[in-house]
Amino acid sequence: MTEDRIALLAERVGEIAVAAGRAILEVYYRDDFEVVQKEDQSPLTEADLASHRVIRDALSELTPDIPLLSEESADIAWEIRSGWPEYWLVDPLDGTREFINRRDEFTVNVALVRKGEPALGVVHVPVSGVTYTGAAGAGASRRTAGGLPQPIHVQRPCASPVRVVGSRSHANPKLEQFLQRLGEYRLVSMGSSLKFCLLAEGGADFYPRLGPTSEWDTAAAHAVVLAAGGRVVTLDGRPLQYNRKASYLNPEFLAIGDPGRDWLALFEDYSEETPRPNQPDLS
Repeated sequence: MTEDRIALLAERVGEIAVAAGRAILEVYYRDDFEVVQKEDQSPLTEADLASHRVIRDALSELTPDIPLLSEESADIAWEIRSGWPEYWLVDPLDGTREFINRRDEFTVNVALVRKGEPALGVVHVPVSGVTYTGAAGAGASRRTAGGLPQPIHVQRPCASPVRVVGSRSHANPKLEQFLQRLGEYRLVSMGSSLKFCLLAEGGADFYPRLGPTSEWDTAAAHAVVLAAGGRVVTLDGRPLQYNRKASYLNPEFLAIGDPGRDWLALFEDYSEETPRPNQPDLS
């Protein structure tokens, strides 16, 4: 798929994400809704499934030749998906815990992955109606409900003090120890993939993730960061990639806005002292 076709797809995928967001809100604004536990003990709601169905059906019609991998339909053998040159990678409701706790920072994430790289990403915020889009060769934008897309860019050079974005729901004392090496910094707490988007629009400088996430949690917002001029790298400095192994878990990573600063040096003596939990710490 060419970059021109990817750019043409971006608007349509944004519309699909908005439709999925409406399906989520139909559940969110009810007095109650059912929550069940999946096998990995992560929560699942009616809204996750409703959003999944909207996205699955619309993408199947839009691009019947491109396979789909969604958090809610992830039982696809590695032997099959390892041969995919491109595919849709979807989290129908990123931030399910935020959703359950009636916090508005949950999103719809839709990414097109090509040869391990996120080439197109749409992150829609159902409650606010804001949609972030990033496409290879076409830049990144932020669009409010009913408005026109406005270009967004990471901030270079980074702010002083550095603005570090982190999880609203989960503190990480080990990470805090390493962040002391920054000197003075300001921590901005936020849920779901909005942490990436805040960095992409220049509202934060650095998002370090020392802890497990799944590939569908990050791909769409990763595409937005890349298109906005940022980078997402593993702790050895390599670009974060997708569908390169049987496991869906990402390695730990750093999302950065200003590449002129040596962010990796903060973690040069880092080692993971405790095993990862079986369940990704998704927020």
